[in-house]
Amino acid sequence: MRNDYPLYNKWLYIVEYLIDICGKYPKNVRFSLCDRITIFSLDVLEAIIEAIYTKQKSDILQNANLYMEKLRALMQISVNKKYISINQYEYISREINEAGKMIGGWIKSCRE
Repeated sequence: MRNDYPLYNKWLYIVEYLIDICGKYPKNVRFSLCDRITIFSLDVLEAIIEAIYTKQKSDILQNANLYMEKLRALMQISVNKKYISINQYEYISREINEAGKMIGGWIKSCRE
C-alpha cells in the first residue's frame, strides 16, 4: 500500500541518499551532525507512514514539515562547512523542497 504513495517513494529515496552522503562526512561530525540528519530524515519517513495509515493526518504531516525544516538547516550547515558539495546541496535541497510541496498539498487536501 505504501508504494501507492509517490511521497513515500520519494522520501525513501531521499533517506537512502542522505545515508550514503553521511558516510563520507568527516569522522568528527559523523556521530553528531550525521546522526541528526539521519534521525530527522527517518522521522519524516515515519510520519509519512503514520499519515498513510491514520485518519488524523494533518498533525502528523505538520510534524513531518517541521522535521524537514530542521533537515534543511542541517544541510545548510553541511554545505557551509564543506562536508558536501554545492551540487549535492542543490540536489538534495530540490528533492526536499519537492517532497515538502507534496506534504503541503496533502495537508491542504486534509483540511478540505
